[in-house]
Amino acid sequence: MSCQQVLRNKQVSNAKGYIGYNGARPMITGRAPQHIQNLVIRDYCRKRTLAFKLSASEYAMPHCYMMLDKLLDEIASHDGIVMYSMFMLPSRRQRRRDIYTRILAAGASLHAAVEDLSLSCGQDVERWEDILSVHTLTLNNHLPDALQRKHRDGPG
Repeated sequence: MSCQQVLRNKQVSNAKGYIGYNGARPMITGRAPQHIQNLVIRDYCRKRTLAFKLSASEYAMPHCYMMLDKLLDEIASHDGIVMYSMFMLPSRRQRRRDIYTRILAAGASLHAAVEDLSLSCGQDVERWEDILSVHTLTLNNHLPDALQRKHRDGPG
């Protein structure tokens, strides 16, 4: 079964609903007020017929993920989490992978409303990580170096 089929099956039986996740910290997408983030999350859910419950708001302190951790502890009570942006995830790759694992192990899904992405099976993890890696390389101005190495060293 493909990732999209898994997600479609979830949409049909939306008994638990989806919880939103927004925050007060600035992101690469800029700083958006929480009420605007909630509008984006609700619109994303409406377009995909996902039953939206409420949003949890992350604390503003840098590198604080207390609310996300709480949502993960309660993930069995929800069909998934719809975050405002995937760039709200922790910067450490292993920490993100732990989050993906917990969500998928619970049979839930993770969504990024701004990027219009969903993560509902293992195949989606690599796509999310590719996007986040390109962002990190670009942010650190290493993308040209990485492309030159790939061109010099060949594929693989």
